[in-house]
Amino acid sequence: MSTKHPVYVVLNRNGEALARRLAAATGGDVHGLQGRTNAPDVSFADTLQHIAVLFGDGMPVIGICAAGILMRAVAPLLADKNDEPPVIAVAEDGSAVVPVLGGHKGANGIARVLAAVLGIDAAVTTAGDLSLGFALDDPPAGWRIKDASAAKPLMAAMLNGDPVRIDRDAHLPAPEWLNAPNVSVDADRVIRVTDGVSDDGTFVIHPQILCIGIGCERDCDPSEVAELVRETLDNAGLVAEAVACVVSIDLKSDEPAVLSLAEDLEVPVRFFDAARLERETPRLKNPSDIVFAEVGCHGVAEGAALAAVGADGELIVPKRKSARATCAIARAARPVDPERLGRARGRLSIVGIGPGQASWRTPEVSSWLTGATDVVGYGLYLDLLDDAISDKQRHMSELSEEEARVRRSIELAAEGRDVALVSSGDAGIYAMAALAFEVLDRDDDPAFNRIDIRVSPGISAVQAAAARIGAPLGHDFALISLSDLLTPWDVIEQRIEAAAKGDFTVAFYNPVSKRRRTQLAAAKDILLNHRPGDVPVILARNLGREGENVQVITLSALEVDMVDMLTLVLIGSSATRHIRRGMREWVYTPRGYAAKHAGG
Repeated sequence: MSTKHPVYVVLNRNGEALARRLAAATGGDVHGLQGRTNAPDVSFADTLQHIAVLFGDGMPVIGICAAGILMRAVAPLLADKNDEPPVIAVAEDGSAVVPVLGGHKGANGIARVLAAVLGIDAAVTTAGDLSLGFALDDPPAGWRIKDASAAKPLMAAMLNGDPVRIDRDAHLPAPEWLNAPNVSVDADRVIRVTDGVSDDGTFVIHPQILCIGIGCERDCDPSEVAELVRETLDNAGLVAEAVACVVSIDLKSDEPAVLSLAEDLEVPVRFFDAARLERETPRLKNPSDIVFAEVGCHGVAEGAALAAVGADGELIVPKRKSARATCAIARAARPVDPERLGRARGRLSIVGIGPGQASWRTPEVSSWLTGATDVVGYGLYLDLLDDAISDKQRHMSELSEEEARVRRSIELAAEGRDVALVSSGDAGIYAMAALAFEVLDRDDDPAFNRIDIRVSPGISAVQAAAARIGAPLGHDFALISLSDLLTPWDVIEQRIEAAAKGDFTVAFYNPVSKRRRTQLAAAKDILLNHRPGDVPVILARNLGREGENVQVITLSALEVDMVDMLTLVLIGSSATRHIRRGMREWVYTPRGYAAKHAGG
């Protein structure tokens, strides 16, 4: 089954509205046809090509359109159905949900979720699901199969009425979802349910009931932990497919060896604090006063494994050691849901959403927003995201409360949540990313240090302004903020003077405010000392939002009252040109090739 979030492909505004409603249940982004949708996460111009690209990239595709459109798009790419992602068609009026491809690769399950939202039945057509009520090659969460290729002939035999025998290890839970007909203790066809090794040629299902506890020294080599776990599983006769999660103490939530192990096993990783692990001391096989003195509990590997499986679970492999790591394995009484255990590693995604227009938001940012549990930002910026974060916990504050927003986002991430800290434009340009790292630098809190932090770029205001009017950034340029709240004005003046002497195209961020009215005029005077008064000046306001306005004037004509807090001021160099062609006007700065071309 695919673990990727689905992509909703919509062709008009009605489909877009339905997709937003469904995405709240499944997660995923909305991709919309240019000119016919309002604010999709991603826009496209060629429907069939876009669907084909998504399918080729292995993305589950949900088309709010006719099933025929989806089939025509992916037909040239059909090859091995075991490697193809789910494709589902949803009627624009919500009257039908049809798994088109990948029924046993997640499409049937997704279709049923969508149908439940719409209050209808999914049009599932795969024989096993209809006749038997289950699919061996698409088990529910908490169960894995050893060999998917062995499922088809066995399903065919079961559909033909052939008897089967379910051979289950006595200590394992019964697979209640496997309501096989014609069950017979004498049947030749066998479904083996085990958490151990099985090489007798039978069809094998593994319940994910094993939790692996890990303890290790700081910066332990990931290969050492991986080898220790492999040996421990092999010596106990257990298989990795039965592992539900990797667990440890929260001090290890940034430990590469622990994170790498979970990634290798393709399972989640969860962490417990020392107090929770200490409660498992009566059940430990190898309690240690030395470990207690170091981390506050008498056992990390055993304690974490036992905490994960709960009171009715048991420790089946006591602590084993390598040079720098420990490993223990516990077995739960039923398949484990890692989402209910301990705490995930917190994540802080610092994202730039561009000027506000949804089509200017990068797919990476949209994906990170989809995966977030919490979104932190200035209220206006969160409002611009609208339906894209409709199912998220919002944490809003005033524009001037930047550090409060940063701290809130870091604190939430330290609690194990997946947090998106939102900036307009690019998060790293006069925005939240620098402040976030400044807070981390200033406050060396161990809890903060264990957060997974990542930054994704956005389209900055200067890029948006330049694109709207042509190519004024075609040669070297400088970005300067005129706000003197954090930078002394004499320093800003030095930078303007340097940019003027260097003949850079200059973009002024934060050019004015209600109380700050003199800086832009002073900057203009400095520039006029070094370049002609007729160089083009671009005033770009509300880019990508309602009320967008882009105006071209000259440097001599620039007045403070033409500019407000929502305006970017972009002043050309002496080489910048303002031209008119047809009904349009453009501003560009040549890259310096004019002399070369003129010389032949």
